[in-house]
Amino acid sequence: MTSDFDHAADIARQFDKDRYLSALLAPEPHRAGLMALYAFNAEIARIREIVSEPMPGEVRLQWWRDLLEGTEHGAVASNPVANALIQTIERYNLPKQGLVAMTEARVFDLYNDPMPTLNDLEGYVGETVSGLIQLACLVLNDGDDPDTATAAGHAGVAYGMTGLMRALPWHASRQQMYVPKDILDRHNVDTAGVFRGETTPEFRVALKEMHEHVHHHLDRVRQAASDVPEKCLPAFLPIFLIKPYLERLEDSGFDPLKQVAEISQLKRQWILWRASGKSLDKIK
Repeated sequence: MTSDFDHAADIARQFDKDRYLSALLAPEPHRAGLMALYAFNAEIARIREIVSEPMPGEVRLQWWRDLLEGTEHGAVASNPVANALIQTIERYNLPKQGLVAMTEARVFDLYNDPMPTLNDLEGYVGETVSGLIQLACLVLNDGDDPDTATAAGHAGVAYGMTGLMRALPWHASRQQMYVPKDILDRHNVDTAGVFRGETTPEFRVALKEMHEHVHHHLDRVRQAASDVPEKCLPAFLPIFLIKPYLERLEDSGFDPLKQVAEISQLKRQWILWRASGKSLDKIK
């Protein structure tokens, strides 16, 4: 019979291949806990895709918040991801507030409000991505604080911003904009044109600035690399994929509003496997 953790791993495999592959390179005793975290993240990240209006999405997010905050749910027993998450929280004594913050940040996904500023964007990916990396570090460190908050913070912002740029075709098709308004305004980008799929020179310059911010945060990860215990490296492995993703986005023949920056699974596995033996200061 398939266990709750097997189901969580399958969710991670389907909807978060980068983290799924990185978890396979983690020590076996902690893989299940990582899969539970990554499945939970996948479930709340894709709510916008499975609801037709914001309100049902808010209800789903509230269900997860209530679960984390201790409200009884009769349906928990039939939700294998929830069961796996609760078991992981208990085993590693994970701080629930970080998970609650992830659900609260995901409310933004349900609406088409513009991302106001770069600071707002960094806050959003800090809650949704950096927080996940820090929780994964706690799992890998057997529940003890590994003092990785600084590295996790910058790694999450770099990976999260890259992911949002990769997802531009999907977001633009539903009139949603994660590139901050202050960056768009600075480069005179017409948002309506972006939603029509028009990749103008102005928009490319705005994305170039986004790439520069990603590189800035990768620099900060390298500076904090010595603070990250070796056992926590699997939590950071996905950021080794940032360089090939950015290279694809920066290709002169690539249209970021009509194509998704992908690399083959075989190449991803190779990059992650090679990175598993490196220190974070080797990130390109």
